[in-house]
Amino acid sequence: MMKKTDIIIVGGGVIGSSIAYHLLQDGYTGEIIIFEKDKKYEFASTPRSAGGIRQLFTTAVNVQMGKYGIEKYKTFPEDMAVDGERAEIDFKQHGYLFLGKSEQEMNHFEAQSALQQAQGVQTEVLSKEDLLSIIPELTTDDLVGGLYSKDDGYLDPYSVMQGYARKARQLGAAYIYEAVDEILYNRDGVNGVKTENGDVFKAPIVINSAGPWAPVLSEKINLPIPVVPLKRQIIQFNTEKELINQLPLTVDPTGVYFRHEGDSIITGYAEDVKPGINFTWKRSFFLKELWPVLAHRISNFERAKIQSGWAGIYSHNTIDQNAIIGMHPQLNGYYLACGFSGHGMQQAPAVGKGLAELIQKGKYENIDLHALRFERFAEKELVLEGAIV
Repeated sequence: MMKKTDIIIVGGGVIGSSIAYHLLQDGYTGEIIIFEKDKKYEFASTPRSAGGIRQLFTTAVNVQMGKYGIEKYKTFPEDMAVDGERAEIDFKQHGYLFLGKSEQEMNHFEAQSALQQAQGVQTEVLSKEDLLSIIPELTTDDLVGGLYSKDDGYLDPYSVMQGYARKARQLGAAYIYEAVDEILYNRDGVNGVKTENGDVFKAPIVINSAGPWAPVLSEKINLPIPVVPLKRQIIQFNTEKELINQLPLTVDPTGVYFRHEGDSIITGYAEDVKPGINFTWKRSFFLKELWPVLAHRISNFERAKIQSGWAGIYSHNTIDQNAIIGMHPQLNGYYLACGFSGHGMQQAPAVGKGLAELIQKGKYENIDLHALRFERFAEKELVLEGAIV
């Protein structure tokens, strides 16, 4: 079978669906086809993420994308409503908190806060006494203070992804649940895709938003991208004694993070693993790597019972751990939206809007994502983000 269309998006997760939605919402009149190989999204990265949304970054472009995302997620239920049914995403603005244990870290927090406030984000550098007003049970003996944003928080990432997909369908996007085997091109540029069952779909624009599988597709057309898949485990547990307050998403100086998930707690850590697709999780990861840190930081966590766990895949940018967005300089019509290094869900609103503008108008208008272009690697203009979790 061969079919002609206008735009093909490879990957129907939160990024691909956001791009499709924003294109159509902004008046694009062509046909958009999204290819997604995992119809139930069983192994998609978004629903397996921790669901954090923050503005606490160290680079202006990431702060701006976080700020844009916060504003859009506030009104997401109404904006993505279909036939009167709101797209609830359980967005809880309980804040984001980075803990610091040295004066050097606090100096970094001061510099970050100045940058964030210059971008219109309300952040606070806290003393160890201030920390107790947010988490009364916190052990602060080895802490100096922290960096806090009260407007940040967390949400249900699966609902966000489905909200974008349902709205994109309502606006006219077509989802085909087949795997793309190859991106097609000629001397003039990209011209379509071929699926694993041999069907060919022609289009002058192909967007690679395939998450952990994006680099394989790009390598097949001899345009490698510096992205590898890395496993990340998340453990959900209950405590014998409840905490007084709802937790912000809190990042310990060790890198271990934790937050509330209903009445439970979820936690994780950027463990050192070999690149690859691997969805196994182990209780031993919690017992050896997470629990000692958690029990030290909050005494309520000393008596913990694992409720469940899961693993998801980060699309890890090996050079500067930031997204790669925009048209590839060596292939006309071939766009990238990948390498988010764990920030895809929270940056999806800005990326969708930005690429919709770039494709339709040839330039960014709301948020300038030029810094995240592929060419930055050769031009040695890396986006060096200091707040990677």
